[in-house]
Amino acid sequence: MDSNDQFQLLEDKLSKAIEVFKRTQTEKRALEQEVEKLKEEPKARAQAMSVMERELIALRREREEVRVRMEKLLQRIDALTSEESSG
Repeated sequence: MDSNDQFQLLEDKLSKAIEVFKRTQTEKRALEQEVEKLKEEPKARAQAMSVMERELIALRREREEVRVRMEKLLQRIDALTSEESSG
């Protein structure tokens, strides 16, 4: 094998090494982005959970208000019907 062939072989190996390096760097960046995304997921879930908890509290409060209003209306209806039956 002459020096020209050896130089060509070395050049080919170097080109392959560069390709592998570039691919590895791209994969590394993709993995780093995935790691960041995974780190943010629990934060996003916690925020969503907090929002849902506040909504649940508001809905329970609203349900209680509706229940109280319905009881008052039923009491008024009972009072009207008892007045009619006694009068």
